[in-house]
Amino acid sequence: MIGITRDDIDIPALIERARRPETGGIVTFIGTVRDDGFEALELEVCEEVAIRDLNRIAAEATEKFSLTSVEIIHRSGRLALTETIVAIVCGAGHRQEAFSGCSWILEEIKAYVPIWKKDLGEAGDWHFQSPGDQSLKS
Repeated sequence: MIGITRDDIDIPALIERARRPETGGIVTFIGTVRDDGFEALELEVCEEVAIRDLNRIAAEATEKFSLTSVEIIHRSGRLALTETIVAIVCGAGHRQEAFSGCSWILEEIKAYVPIWKKDLGEAGDWHFQSPGDQSLKS
């Protein structure tokens, strides 16, 4: 499943969909809103383009890392500290392919998918980050 949502992400459901007889390893990445000195995070997404890009990234990762499954769900809207921003679940025959694929997917999302972050600071001011912005690297 590839998607953009304003709702909480059902992580156990994503993991369950990755369980297959040919899958020996399932790797999950959960990105959350961390306390970087702001009160909230606003995510704006060009949904049509983002879905297309996420599907392209998933297909490329599947081929490049021999993945048996890829699940990517990204949130949009206003999120509080500790809320889930993104969930990536990769299944593969072996753990190293799943780890490598999951890491590669995350870096591709951060670099290319049209998702913009605005941090709401304590003083009420916003800090804007766009795809490929070095401050997105964590």
